Amino acid sequence: MSESRDRTLSLDPAYDGAGLVTAVVSDRAGALLMVAHMNADALAATQVSGEAVFWSRSRQRLWKKGETSGNVLRVVEIRIDCDQDALWLIVDPAGPACHTGATSCFYRRIEDGALVPVD
Repeated sequence: MSESRDRTLSLDPAYDGAGLVTAVVSDRAGALLMVAHMNADALAATQVSGEAVFWSRSRQRLWKKGETSGNVLRVVEIRIDCDQDALWLIVDPAGPACHTGATSCFYRRIEDGALVPVD
């Protein structure tokens, strides 16, 4: 019997039915930058290149963050959660993480049913 995902030191991502895991991205200081998805190819490309590659659900293809803007995410460390169904990428961003130009995709908070900028 093999060891369970939460006790092993073997990488065995628990991809969902679409072949994806959630990827949470923060900078070295711990600021939350974005959330995306990765399939096995995106994870492998990220590990080989040292720059974050995700699976674009809207485009149905691999997407290297910053491929058009130049705002790549240089990966410092990749962690995986206890049941191996979510990744945490700790990165050095080369610019804003959000396609809107905001440092983080989480630049608004919900307040009384409305969105309020936090940057």
